[in-house]
Amino acid sequence: MTTSHHITRRSVLAGLASVPFAAAVAGQAAADEPDQPAHPWPRRTIFVAGDSTAAPKSAAKAPETGWGMALPYHLADRITVANHARNGRSSKSFVDEGRLEAILAVLREGDVVVVQFGHNDQKATDVVRYTEPWSTYQEYLTRYLDGARERGALPVLATPAERRRFDADGNAYSSHGEYPDAMRALAASEGVALVDVQRETLALWQQLGPEETTRYFLHTDDGRRDNTHFNTPGAAAIALMMARGLVGAGLLRRGDVRRLEEVPEPAWFTWLPEDPA
Repeated sequence: MTTSHHITRRSVLAGLASVPFAAAVAGQAAADEPDQPAHPWPRRTIFVAGDSTAAPKSAAKAPETGWGMALPYHLADRITVANHARNGRSSKSFVDEGRLEAILAVLREGDVVVVQFGHNDQKATDVVRYTEPWSTYQEYLTRYLDGARERGALPVLATPAERRRFDADGNAYSSHGEYPDAMRALAASEGVALVDVQRETLALWQQLGPEETTRYFLHTDDGRRDNTHFNTPGAAAIALMMARGLVGAGLLRRGDVRRLEEVPEPAWFTWLPEDPA
């Protein structure tokens, strides 16, 4: 399965450079840090708790790519990514299936827990996954925050990546309702870091427009037209936002990241032999 368009590193970076927040964080990451003390955590793990937009994929689903698959490209060798994100999960179902407990069981002091949900929390007719943005959504997210902090780890909330949605005039619009605002409010009230992926992706899709954005999503030669899930350029764009955001939030240092002015070529990616359990 191949994508119907070719997209280059330069085009991904050019799009991201137009997003003010991403550009500001990139500048911060590149700033000099003289006399920086020794790192208190020489080896760390970034745990990803999320849904299909972040999750690892099997070779059978290629070129579908979760942004968690691209994140290691921007991290120093001493930083490991443990991608626990899985297709179809919400903040509620991830907890109810014991997936949060699996993360908490192996967390170490100084590890980072990235929490990105919202796509499936919206499914109001699904009792297994649905949460209400200003009550149960925030309540479930708080479990991730409390669990991480109790173990000396550093939680960060990440608003859900925006879908490809345009109105008749070609303007990108949000498809996530009140969930991003509810997450922002929770981050502020709990005093935890926030990487605002929803806001950044909405700005990026607006800048690129309806046609160019097809190159970031699963629009393939065999006729697939998926405006939620990413191919390798889309996943690379989100991972770059995430790496820059973690530096901007102070959860990673400049020496923890690399190649913030690059994106991985499709050949760099590795898909799993089978879908993860």
